Amino acid sequence: MASPAMFAEIASLAGDPSRAAMLHALMDGRALTAAELADVAGITPATASEHLARMTEAGLLSVEKQGRHKYCRLASVHVAQMVESIMRVALTTMPTSKQVHTGPRENALRTARTCYDHLAGIAGVSLHDRFMTLKWLSAGAKNGDNAYDLTSDGTRAFEALGIDLEATRTLRRRFACPCLDWSERRPHIGGALGAAFLKVALKRRWVVQHLDSRALDVTKAGRREMLTRFGLDV
Repeated sequence: MASPAMFAEIASLAGDPSRAAMLHALMDGRALTAAELADVAGITPATASEHLARMTEAGLLSVEKQGRHKYCRLASVHVAQMVESIMRVALTTMPTSKQVHTGPRENALRTARTCYDHLAGIAGVSLHDRFMTLKWLSAGAKNGDNAYDLTSDGTRAFEALGIDLEATRTLRRRFACPCLDWSERRPHIGGALGAAFLKVALKRRWVVQHLDSRALDVTKAGRREMLTRFGLDV
């Protein structure tokens, strides 16, 4: 269990406005340079480098050097889950005298976006609900209160997408779990299975990612495939 001192250190790092802005910018899974992150946070490159060094030392970020540039990304899915959770708490604890807008205001982000490495937004929640209706996912005491597994029908369906389920289960993270959606406030599919599904959707160009945000566009082919395969009109 993390000590109070460790908890306080991580909370302090994530709580600074500049560092929070940089963590938020990395939520789409991309790696960005210190200069790009400095621009996002509205601070000088020197100050950004100091912040990034502290977050890297604490294990929030990983750094990869390529040529003359160093690229930063979130160190793990656990860091992404922490950032997403803080965003949800921040929204739900606003004073009641203020109007609360759940999640992003941009239509593109609300429709479909990445939640670190899995699909979120209306599209992600709709797929989750459809998979439950089709009885491809099972949940309950056998799997734990916050975990899913695949039924036999679900196993066949996800294997038909080309997902190596055996390899997916060996990853050092939960296989599948409900992840409370930032904007919809209902679950989409997180965990290794959610990440594997998004990889398939991106590879087959069912969705394409915006260059400068977490937003995803569902393509014409994607809408056709989701209707044909899942009976879902996105």
